[in-house]
Amino acid sequence: MLKRPPGNPAPVITSLNDLAAMADYSLMNTLNCDPEGRANGADHAPRQVFSGHYVPVSPTPIEHPEYVAHGKSLFRELGIADTLAQSEDFVRMFSGDLTQVPEPMRNVGWACGYALSIYGTEFYQQCPFQTGNGYGDGRAISVLEAVINGQRWEMQLKGGGRTPYCRGADGRAVLRSSVREFLAQEHMHALGVPSSRSLSLYVSKTEKVRRPWYSEGSGSIDPDVLVSEPVAISTRVAPSFIRVGQLELFGRRARKNEHPKAMEELEKIVLHLIDREYDGLIDQTLSTAEKVVLLAREFRSRLTSLVANWIRVGYCQGNFNSDNCAAGGFTLDYGPFGFIDLFNPQYQPWTGGGQHFSFLNQPAAAERNFHSFCTALRPLLEAHPDCLQQLDKIQSDFPLVMQAEIEKMWAAKLGLDAFDEGLFRELATLMVHTPVDYTMFFRELSAVPDDVESLQKSFYRNLAGATNPEGLEQRWSTWLANWRSLTGSVDREVLSRRMKLVNPKYSLREWFVVPAYQQAAEGNYELLRDLQEVMTQPYAEQSTDVEDKYYRLKPSELFAVGGWSHYSCSS
Repeated sequence: MLKRPPGNPAPVITSLNDLAAMADYSLMNTLNCDPEGRANGADHAPRQVFSGHYVPVSPTPIEHPEYVAHGKSLFRELGIADTLAQSEDFVRMFSGDLTQVPEPMRNVGWACGYALSIYGTEFYQQCPFQTGNGYGDGRAISVLEAVINGQRWEMQLKGGGRTPYCRGADGRAVLRSSVREFLAQEHMHALGVPSSRSLSLYVSKTEKVRRPWYSEGSGSIDPDVLVSEPVAISTRVAPSFIRVGQLELFGRRARKNEHPKAMEELEKIVLHLIDREYDGLIDQTLSTAEKVVLLAREFRSRLTSLVANWIRVGYCQGNFNSDNCAAGGFTLDYGPFGFIDLFNPQYQPWTGGGQHFSFLNQPAAAERNFHSFCTALRPLLEAHPDCLQQLDKIQSDFPLVMQAEIEKMWAAKLGLDAFDEGLFRELATLMVHTPVDYTMFFRELSAVPDDVESLQKSFYRNLAGATNPEGLEQRWSTWLANWRSLTGSVDREVLSRRMKLVNPKYSLREWFVVPAYQQAAEGNYELLRDLQEVMTQPYAEQSTDVEDKYYRLKPSELFAVGGWSHYSCSS
């Protein structure tokens, strides 16, 4: 039964039966199943999938699952009792065993295919069959759609075992990467950045896999040892997990007329995306062509805002391919990602990422993904030249919209009513030459200091290789005076409060996360849970103890250390 506590209109979900009552599988009910798929979900070997929107797949449960953590904020928002996270049937389901779920839940999940474009260039050769028909959710298996408080949520296991898209891999996620994603999703949400969310995290007490990683203190770019790591399953939650790459797969098939239902399947997935992610924004009575134009405009707005927010909070999506770009316009797939310490426009935490996905190149990468998005939609507009012309205009205006969002973001970080290019350019130069800690600098600036001295708390003074050009301190003083002249008309306390709402105090830095997952691998989850508490309140002034631990410069000895400052993978 659903219980309604006094004063709270939202139902409280206290059992798996309560959650089951909200099940509503829109994707499987309305889209095309792979005609070669198996209804029982016993489909775990790599193979080509030629058509259909999804493949039924039963997850592979992890052995002897143990509770690690759950998304407390998300549980509250969904009305789920915290106790449910450790209940036997909930743990069983979200560690991969669907065999005993209550009806109307289904005992199979689903995996989806998508195409790969890297920085706007279409690729096929990464597919093991060289056709593009084997690329998709290799270890991500959705297990539930539920409508809770009028909002649809999809729940997806990461690390739930092999699917037809696994390309020969084991379909597992290790605890290390699962901890990173679990913490990052809830941190991003607390930062006010659209993101997939974290429901739960369970680890196997007995099952391990070997992965390449870094030896202790290694300065190697690539992993230099094989390590045995516990496997884990995290459950991430979003209105949908439709990616730009997913639309691309069906767009390519329609463009090439690869099978008789190719155009139909493209139209179906696009209309499904609109229903799932843009409900209420796009009039359902319009024609498909008209809907496509509005979809492109809405997605452009979301994507540009998202990337501006990433830069605002110091986040770098190290592998921003189109298949890691959510068509709903939120942050998805926390694989190679990082939060910047030392300000560097070319910051890239992933050694395989390249500068095209670096920190301040993310707007350009977003433009390339938007190009891929529009290319996927074009077959639906070929018979509607007026709509096609509108789509071209929306696409060509992307850089202007992106630049406007970036300038609005920088103005907000600096407490300005309007962007000042000269002020910003000098600041960026000073931040590189000094060098400074990105998060700490803007938080200290948010205190509206009278002089440069308090800002120096964010300066990396003794970093190896750092330069100290002559006259730098005078340039800082001049810059600060110019900034104060531009903000002086605003009451100091008002300005400080306003700036602190956009400049977080706490950031999920990799060197905070490493000890958390190292201890978790030994069965100690205390540090992980402490981090979860701190990082879900990133703008708050917390205790002195928290500030001493988490509001400080990165230790110099951790720079350039593999796993702490960079990594080649995060599986």
